[in-house]
Amino acid sequence: MSFFRGFLSTPSEEEKQQGGFETIERLCERLETATLLDDRRDAVRALRALSKSFQVEVGTHAMDMLINVIKEDSSDVEITEMVIETLLNVMASQGEDTPPETDLGVQFTEMFIKSEDNVSLLLSLLEEYDFHVRWPTVKLLILLLKNRSKDLQDRVLESPMGISKLMDLLADSREIIRNDGLLLMIKLTKNNPAIQKIVAFENAFERLLHIVSVEGNSDGGIIVEDCLSLLLNLLRNNLSNQNFFRETSNIQRITPYFELGDLVEEEGLEGDEVEEDAGASAPKPWGGQKQKNILLMLDILQGHLHATYGHVTLPSSTSPYLLKIAADCWRYDPWERYHTTVHG
Repeated sequence: MSFFRGFLSTPSEEEKQQGGFETIERLCERLETATLLDDRRDAVRALRALSKSFQVEVGTHAMDMLINVIKEDSSDVEITEMVIETLLNVMASQGEDTPPETDLGVQFTEMFIKSEDNVSLLLSLLEEYDFHVRWPTVKLLILLLKNRSKDLQDRVLESPMGISKLMDLLADSREIIRNDGLLLMIKLTKNNPAIQKIVAFENAFERLLHIVSVEGNSDGGIIVEDCLSLLLNLLRNNLSNQNFFRETSNIQRITPYFELGDLVEEEGLEGDEVEEDAGASAPKPWGGQKQKNILLMLDILQGHLHATYGHVTLPSSTSPYLLKIAADCWRYDPWERYHTTVHG
């Protein structure tokens, strides 16, 4: 009876690990020696399937080979996408509770970023317009920034035209890529004046304010908030960028943001009824997202407009525009909200 139990028993975890390790070794050998693209595709596909369960083994034995596949086969969209997805699994963090020194994803990220060529290779993939290459590459760069932000910032600065390639993401017509591009730039510009200055001279202010306008200004959603968060990164404690912001007429560009209109409560009134009873209606309270958007823009203006509860001092070069902003906002009493919310 014990003879049959040997065949029917479930493999132990140790046996599974050993079997997975041997499989990965064979796949790596196949990937290294295969002369046909189809064979390399099959090997990468299998490694991708194993990379979540065998993160250590795939990262240790296959990462260099996977990088080499991108170098050799980057013209093939399918294999490039699978390699990037495998790298995403290998460098996935184990969570905020895991110390960086024991987090496998952080350790593999550090190994990857040590080579300047690896980061340059990813940045070069952004020139590929195909969605199945560009979007996974953006996600991988965001992950690298999350795991080792300072190291990646340094590598991007070392890469010729690297920031220009990243800024091009903000002009992508596919919203999901543009939106993730915003998140990437927010992380990239954080606490790095050198990158902030280069980004500003990549026409960032005009590009971001254009997106804000297209998305509905202060009535927009989370994308407006992300644009304003990136603007704040570029301007906060950066005197050079603050001067550049003023000198390039951006104060004038944001005046429509504060044209709040005659918003009214909608207590059962629709269409013409709203217009007829507008005189008797009170201004409509702002929703949570609109409050965030207004407060972020006011924070951006803080370097150009000194505001207190009852006093406003306007720089002469931008006085007409800032005065219009103040007039549009005043009846909604945003200054008190601003100081209460932003400055406690």
